[in-house]
Amino acid sequence: MSILLNILLLVVGFVLLIKGADFFVDGAAALAAKFKVPALIIGLTIVAMGTSAPELAVSITSALKGANALAVSNVIGSNTFNMLMVLGVCSVIMPIAVSDAAIKRDFPLSIVATVLFLILVLDGQITRIEGIILLTIFVCYIAYTIIIARKNKTDDEPPKDFKPLVCVLSILGGLAGIVFGGDLVVDNAQEIALAAGMSEALTGLTICAIGTSLPELVTSVTASRKGQNDMAVGNVIGSNIFNILMILGVSGAISPIALGDAAFNNLVDVIILVGISIITYIFCVTGKKISRWQGGVMVILYAAYMAYAIMRNYGIV
Repeated sequence: MSILLNILLLVVGFVLLIKGADFFVDGAAALAAKFKVPALIIGLTIVAMGTSAPELAVSITSALKGANALAVSNVIGSNTFNMLMVLGVCSVIMPIAVSDAAIKRDFPLSIVATVLFLILVLDGQITRIEGIILLTIFVCYIAYTIIIARKNKTDDEPPKDFKPLVCVLSILGGLAGIVFGGDLVVDNAQEIALAAGMSEALTGLTICAIGTSLPELVTSVTASRKGQNDMAVGNVIGSNIFNILMILGVSGAISPIALGDAAFNNLVDVIILVGISIITYIFCVTGKKISRWQGGVMVILYAAYMAYAIMRNYGIV
């Protein structure tokens, strides 16, 4: 496949991502209002799982092929991208207000999941039993979230022209555009990256991670611009929890993950992920929002991290 065709398909993928996210957010917001479910809960569940579908597909495929370094690096890279770039870019465009529920309940759970991830990679592997444990915790988390949703009904009114069928089609059609667009972006960007001599681990940490996280970025930015801040924040927090508990759980259950030569780098990257999660949480707690300058700092931190990862791959650091 020629580079020109790769670029063309890359552009098509971006278009599908953007338009798909637009339909997806509108449908999800209308659904939340219709059933009196807080937008944060919709963001933590339906939106988060939908936008994390590309990560799930990439990681499961990697596990089935025995490319475990790619599966783990993809989760690390995706969560780092979500935390710094997705929330950072959203905040630069428009400061994001963070709800008490996210600060007191959901964000701390995300940090706990990340610390658990760190503990699991200390010995350089994720066993099948550990994968099953992660999946069990994920099921408990979803059950808990559903219980919270039933207890906390909202007074939001659905759009006057709300039609259940249109709403469902908007969500499913938008999700299809997001997933298919994400696949196009990842596949074609990966072709270019591998041709440039990037390692499997670096490809997972950068190209695959960024590509599979584009749905989160586009969906959160779209939600933020539509005034759905809770959905934007919930999408990031829920996606990060989903990536660690569900994706690593499924990957580990399918095939025990031995990190091998990438073990030390993965450990360093997860430690960095824990650090930036805590920094972002501090930003959220101070003033209950992420301001433009804080968002700018987060974007700069991500650029610095990418520079470090690339230099490490080529032995510069």
